[in-house]
Amino acid sequence: MAATASAAQVGPLLPAPVAKAPPRVVATMALAQLGLFFALLTPVMASLAIKVQTLTGPDGAVAALGTVSSAGAVAAFLANPVFGRISDRTTGRFGRRRPWLVLGATGLTVCLVVIAVAHSLLLIAIAWFVGQAFANAALAALMATVADQIPMRQRGKVSGLLGVMQQVGILGSAYAAQFLGADLLLLFLIPGLVGLALTVLFALVLPDRQLPHRPPADGFATVLKTFWVSPRKHPDFAWAWVSRFMVILASFLFTTYRLLYMQHELSLTLAKATAVMATGVLLYTIMVAITGQAAGWLSDRLRRRKPFVAAATVLFGLGMVLLVHADTIGGFYVAEIVLGAGYGVYMGVDLALVVDVLPNPDDSAKDLGVLNIANAAPQALAPALGALLIGVGGGQNYSLLLWVAAAVCVVGAAAILPIKTVR
Repeated sequence: MAATASAAQVGPLLPAPVAKAPPRVVATMALAQLGLFFALLTPVMASLAIKVQTLTGPDGAVAALGTVSSAGAVAAFLANPVFGRISDRTTGRFGRRRPWLVLGATGLTVCLVVIAVAHSLLLIAIAWFVGQAFANAALAALMATVADQIPMRQRGKVSGLLGVMQQVGILGSAYAAQFLGADLLLLFLIPGLVGLALTVLFALVLPDRQLPHRPPADGFATVLKTFWVSPRKHPDFAWAWVSRFMVILASFLFTTYRLLYMQHELSLTLAKATAVMATGVLLYTIMVAITGQAAGWLSDRLRRRKPFVAAATVLFGLGMVLLVHADTIGGFYVAEIVLGAGYGVYMGVDLALVVDVLPNPDDSAKDLGVLNIANAAPQALAPALGALLIGVGGGQNYSLLLWVAAAVCVVGAAAILPIKTVR
C-alpha cells in the first residue's frame, strides 16, 4: 500500500503551512534555538580555548584549538545533511523532527561532560567530533521546523527572531566563560543542560506531523543526493549556498581566535579578555536584536530579501576592518557594534531567503542540511586557514586574518545578486 501511495503522489507528502504559526510554537522554537547555540557555541567561543590551554599552555593553544575545532566542523559537515535526510524520512508516531531534537541535544550534553573531564587532546577531539554530530542532528530538525511550521508571510519575522536567539546564546556563552571559567566542569555542563531543557520543551510543544508513508528511495543515489542539490537545476539555492559559505567563513576566521586575538592584540590577561569579550558580545547582541527584528519585519512588508543580505554582509566586512585598527578596548567595542548591526540584518532575512528558495518541500531538512554544509565547511576550514594567516610573517599576524575576513564578506554579498526568484 505504501508503494501505491508513493506512486500516486503528485504533491508534497505534507502540505506547506498557510496559517500563521501559534505564538507558543514560535516562542519555544526560539528558545530551542537559544539553548542549542548556547550549548554548542560556548565551546567554540571560549571553553575549548580555555580547556586546551590547561593541557598545552598558551604557546601551543593555537595549533591545538585549530585541530580540535576542525574535527568538530568535519562532523557538522557530515552530520547535518545526513540527519536531515533521516529526519525527512522518519515515519514514527512521534513525528519527523521531535525524536532527533531530543536525541541530538542529549548526546551533545554527554559529550560536553566528557570534554570537561578529558586529560588528552585526542579524547577532546573525539568527544567534540561526536558532540558536533549530535548537535547537528538536533539543528537539522530544528531548522526544518521553520519550513514545516512557518508560512512565507511570517518567515522574515521568525528568521529575525531566531537570529536574535542565536546571538543571545552566544552572549550567554561569553558570560558563562567569564563567570564559570574557573570551573571547567560547570562551564561545559551548564550550557549543555540548558540546551537540553529548552530543546525538550520545544519538542513537547511542537505540532510535529507524522508522514503518511515513507518517501520513495533511489537506492545509492539517495545517499549521494544527501550531500547535493544540483546548482544547474536550482541556481538560486546554489547562490544562497555560496553567500552563506562566505559569510560564515569570515565570521569564524575571527570567532575561532577571538579570545587569543584579545589576549595578544589588546595585551589582556585571560581573565580580563573573557570579561571584555562578554561586554563586547553584549553590545553585539543588542545590535543584532534591534537590526535583526527590524530587517525581518521590513523584508516581510517589502517582500524583498536580497538588498538586506547584500547590505548586511558589506557592513559585517566593515566591522572586520575596524577590528584591524582596534588597539584599545573602546575600539574593540565600536567594532563589535558595527559587526552586530551587520550580522543582525543578515540573520533577520537570510534564513527566510533560503527557505523561500528550497527546491523540494518533502526534502526540506535534507536541503537545509546541504545548506548547513555552507555553515560547517567554513568552520572546518577557518581554524586551519586562520592559523596559517596568523602565522604569516613570523606569527601573531591578526591584521592579515581580519583583512581576509573582510574581503570574504564582500564576496558573500556579491553572491546574492544573481538570485532571481527572490527580490
